[in-house]
Amino acid sequence: MLIPIQGQVIRNMQPYLNRRTLLVAAAAVVVIAIAATMLYATRRPRGDDERPPSRFVTVKAGKANVRAGPGKRYPVRWVFVQSGIPVEIMAEYESWRQIRDWEGQEGWIHAAMLSQKRNIIVTGEKRTLYRRADATSPPVALLEPGIIAEIEDCNEEWCRVEVRNNRGWLRRGEFWGIEPGEVVE
Repeated sequence: MLIPIQGQVIRNMQPYLNRRTLLVAAAAVVVIAIAATMLYATRRPRGDDERPPSRFVTVKAGKANVRAGPGKRYPVRWVFVQSGIPVEIMAEYESWRQIRDWEGQEGWIHAAMLSQKRNIIVTGEKRTLYRRADATSPPVALLEPGIIAEIEDCNEEWCRVEVRNNRGWLRRGEFWGIEPGEVVE
């Protein structure tokens, strides 16, 4: 059977498309759609509805490569040579985490190199560690910029930290490694 379309004659494909061909084609389309969905779901960065936009963790390993992209094929941008350094996770891709350090540098690190432990890094100038969450309380220690401390808890204005067996309180804003307004218990 011939069908005229704008003055041209083409072959009607209906006699060649039997029920079995249609079922096979439909099944192939479904399989491809499912495979594409699974690939997208496993490779896409997680969305805001799946986790907070960012969170702080620490570098677990004493030596950890930070790469230009999420995988070993990407070049190393820098190497952390000390454990316990706080970093902020910005995005995730499979087993890789995009991080930002206290200086604002960004890169990708393998999730196995990170710990959920919470640390902070003293920023700016020398900071006084106080016995209580009060600037009039006795000082415990004077902390140099770059010192790493473990967070024990935080309220709206102060965080209790431990630094080399010294416990005390630091004002928020004197260190990096915690979200503004975040309360740690």
